[in-house]
Amino acid sequence: MIIPMVYIDNRADSAVTPSLAVLSDIQRRVLWLAVRMVHEANRTDAGGIKFGGHQASSASMISIMTSLWFDHIGKDDKVAVKPHASPVYHAIKYLTGELDRSYLTKLRAPGGLQAYPSRTKDPDGVDFSTGSVGLGAVAPLFSAAARRYIDSHFGERNTARFIATVGDAELDEGNVWEAIADPALAGLGNVMLVIDLNRQSLDRIIPDIQATRLQRFFENAGWHVIEAKYGRRLEEAFSGVGGDALRSRIDGMSNEEYQLLFSLEGDGLRSAFLRSADSTVSRLLEDFSDEELPRLLFDLGGHDLEVLSDCYRECDEAADRPSVVFAYTVKGWGLPFAGDALNHSAVLTDAQIDDLRHSVGLNVETEWDRFDPESPAGRLCAVVGAEVNNGPTAPRPLLDLPSSVASLSPARKWSTQEAFGRVLTALADVSSVRERLVTVSPDVAISTNLGGWINKTGVFSYRELEPFGGEQRLLKWAPGPTGQHIELGISEMNMFLLLGQLGLTHEHHGEMLLPIGTVYDPFVLRGLDGFIYSLYNGARFIVAGTPSGVSLAPEGGAHQSTITPSVGIEMPDLSFCEPAFAQEVDWLLTDAIGRLVPADGESTYLRLSTRPLDQTPFADALDRYGSDVLRDLVVSGGYRLIEPEGSEGPAVIIVASGAVIPEAVEAAQELKSEGVDATVVSVTAAGRLFRSWKQSIGSIENGQLVRKAGHLDTLIPLSERDCPIVSVHDGASHSLAWIGSAIGCRQVPLGVDRFGESGTIDYLYEITGIDSGHIVNAALIALSD
Repeated sequence: MIIPMVYIDNRADSAVTPSLAVLSDIQRRVLWLAVRMVHEANRTDAGGIKFGGHQASSASMISIMTSLWFDHIGKDDKVAVKPHASPVYHAIKYLTGELDRSYLTKLRAPGGLQAYPSRTKDPDGVDFSTGSVGLGAVAPLFSAAARRYIDSHFGERNTARFIATVGDAELDEGNVWEAIADPALAGLGNVMLVIDLNRQSLDRIIPDIQATRLQRFFENAGWHVIEAKYGRRLEEAFSGVGGDALRSRIDGMSNEEYQLLFSLEGDGLRSAFLRSADSTVSRLLEDFSDEELPRLLFDLGGHDLEVLSDCYRECDEAADRPSVVFAYTVKGWGLPFAGDALNHSAVLTDAQIDDLRHSVGLNVETEWDRFDPESPAGRLCAVVGAEVNNGPTAPRPLLDLPSSVASLSPARKWSTQEAFGRVLTALADVSSVRERLVTVSPDVAISTNLGGWINKTGVFSYRELEPFGGEQRLLKWAPGPTGQHIELGISEMNMFLLLGQLGLTHEHHGEMLLPIGTVYDPFVLRGLDGFIYSLYNGARFIVAGTPSGVSLAPEGGAHQSTITPSVGIEMPDLSFCEPAFAQEVDWLLTDAIGRLVPADGESTYLRLSTRPLDQTPFADALDRYGSDVLRDLVVSGGYRLIEPEGSEGPAVIIVASGAVIPEAVEAAQELKSEGVDATVVSVTAAGRLFRSWKQSIGSIENGQLVRKAGHLDTLIPLSERDCPIVSVHDGASHSLAWIGSAIGCRQVPLGVDRFGESGTIDYLYEITGIDSGHIVNAALIALSD
């Protein structure tokens, strides 16, 4: 059955106002273009696989998005589009003149429109990337929190609303509920979620979705909840004789029973609906012909433009808290497979496309046309295109950045986590960056060494809170609007999502921030979806994962990270660093801040440790290289920490990173005592080292293979390529295992390839095979081959 997609006015006088008539014209054209784009894409040869697209999921969003774009949002508002409704978004942007016609035939094609809305890859100004289910749904909430922070620190600017259109199945994702419940995100009255409640997921009718239960979850989190359940035609019927019974019959139907009605017509539809209904319902429906009956029974609020508009305005009035609209819709609205349980990936046939084209008054010559610019719909599209768009972003500000800020004495032991806290505290005194720095943590600010920073800058709250003596304590915890640390609840996902939106404030709000997040390193993986999502969005930020590895010995296996170095090395647009010495932390952190600033900048992941290390080996290297040279080596990825005393060069090369540097140095000394000279290479930024090698292996220029030296060539020159390598890391051995193959050397990789347990550092290093004894044995084995 095709649910009529024409706009039906349900008022007694049947007088359609021009604005509703124009919106109706526009939503018909948006539906057509969205469906036609998917149809065209599926004509493409995709190498034997389905090209894809979501005509049914797009159709359920037509009215929601038409009402939003053409009757609600303004130029400063930001909207996240339901992933499967990307064709609807592109159709709207085409009609408003913001997308070239050529893209309409390039959905999911190389250089064309992405399968799901992409902030960095689509050509028509997407606000938030979506497609990572559940993450885009709450991205506007975190963007609104970032805007609130910007307004508190840099002065209020034009009001902006933050809106997400969300599929009902996305509410299955746990990150949604983590986000709406976090106290740090409370009071954001400029946030609105619109739930496309079509009661279907990818493969099924959602059994007993319990919309009232979901609504209660939002209400309990302090949200303003609105229903757009029925259209005005049904509401009018409810007000007449038998109306209460009609409402009870529809409200009492299970999702499965209601969806089954879409496959029925005529007397079959009438009989099925009346099967369990009160007799007064039968008498009420006698006034509706078989043709009119589906228009009544399927008249849901999510397809009534006026009902939706009223709901959106009501959300604006709830200025003290975020709002959610539950918009009841039909998946596949206006299409032949409307409401079908298996319509998620269904596409119209050529004959059905012909019928749809005819129904919207187009032909094959005019099917891609915009509205006549002199028509009411054409004029409205022009106004929206001129006022509701994303113009070019202003250049990012240039900052006078220091190369070093802290005085960290080499005469004492330092852990990299402690050094991080000292450097961050020192940055609070650097005028060029202080006002733009903001830190975030998921209830681990103190245990990740942010105490000094917090004492200098304060904790952020959008309103003054009673400190209850917190300002008198050693740690001054007195939240207020001028604070520069945001403390979230224990949700690493929320931390990464907020960090990402803070890293987009220049693009979204016109004011650049320099965000730094801290999290226990093993729990980087708990927030990994948010981490990846934020990078994919083009956000720039710094994250410190600390403490890390089995070096956090007494804490046990649950708190000992192993595979995070590999994650850091492999992620695009991210620089992974793992310093061993305090001065390295200073150089790497100030460098990381500098990398946030340029238009082609990047994010940085610092993996830190609580293990205090003797700084003597670094002090010796500093004397040998000099400060400027050594800093360049450190930020490039590594340096030769220990050199053999003889002139013949090393017999073996030990490559180490982070907290296990002392074991590498000790192993080199033990090997020397056995007559084996060893060089120790300290890898400070494995991610940069890997990318440098990738860029050096060659490119084709003018038909010639050109190879350029990378930093790895500096660390291990050609003259030493016959030496075997032993790599050691307080992380999976895989993380540094690529080095030998990259330069053509034999390599024995050592690392933590088993789950940890509680114990001492010496014990855990021994059982995981990363102590000095194992390094020596690995070197001797490598030399014997």
